[in-house]
Amino acid sequence: MGIALSLTENVLREGFVYALMAIGVFITYKILDFPDLSVDGTFPLGGVIAAALINAGADPWLTLLIAFAGGAAAGAVTGLLHVRLRITNLLSGILVMTALWSVNLIVAGGKAVVQFFNRPTIFSTGFGALVSASFYAQRKLIVAFVLVMALKLIVDLFLTTRHGLLLRACGNNAQFVVNLGKDPGTVKIVGLMIGNGCAALAGCVLAQISENADVNAGKGMVVMALAAVIIGTSLFERFGKFKGTTMAIFGAILYKAALQIALSLGLPPNYLKLLMAAVLTLALVSKEFGANERYVTGKEVTDEA
Repeated sequence: MGIALSLTENVLREGFVYALMAIGVFITYKILDFPDLSVDGTFPLGGVIAAALINAGADPWLTLLIAFAGGAAAGAVTGLLHVRLRITNLLSGILVMTALWSVNLIVAGGKAVVQFFNRPTIFSTGFGALVSASFYAQRKLIVAFVLVMALKLIVDLFLTTRHGLLLRACGNNAQFVVNLGKDPGTVKIVGLMIGNGCAALAGCVLAQISENADVNAGKGMVVMALAAVIIGTSLFERFGKFKGTTMAIFGAILYKAALQIALSLGLPPNYLKLLMAAVLTLALVSKEFGANERYVTGKEVTDEA
């Protein structure tokens, strides 16, 4: 029973952390229809920023804002490459992801792994220190939950504002944004800034959980985030009662749970990336199958009517 509880806490804790990134990818992938590969670079960027600042004596909670800003800056570069220089979305993400490899090493002081053991983190200061001693073992889980809920509420609120509505309109019909007298390119850049800021924020939180930052931590993150978004939307959008950010959070938890179950059943860790790709493929196939079934049965026509 104790092992099962421990595994559940681990799934929820890491699921909430990856949900921070999934919310950002929901904006870029589902709203803007932009497959942003720069997430693989901005995720570890948040981690090395946290490590460098905490080792320098900075407030751990301040590192969250700085990491978000760093990720947003990287997202702006991706957007500028795509919008202003007319580079395709995939190549724009690849260019920024490649460039961030060097940037992350520079921020990390030339080290592949930066440790900050026994240093203050968000889990031992501020709100984290206020968590009751009786829940000390679950402190990281509680703080991660509060952070993802706060981000969800902020993003949901933003999407109801004028700028948020423009962002949603840009993904559906860029010409409509032009007709409103706005530049869809600028709107797209803002969306990429938010998405990559969320990815860097997730990397910052994960680094403080493990008390170290790894410049290689971003490998496969875009696959994980896309799988979380696709799984969440595939399973829950049919109910029509969940917001996109909520579906992304559920998807991240379910995806992490699938990986944890596979490892618990004896799957060698070397096969983890293969499993990640397989889960994403299965999610994509099931989503396409569901869409085709909707169309064949005539439900799509009924819904639009």
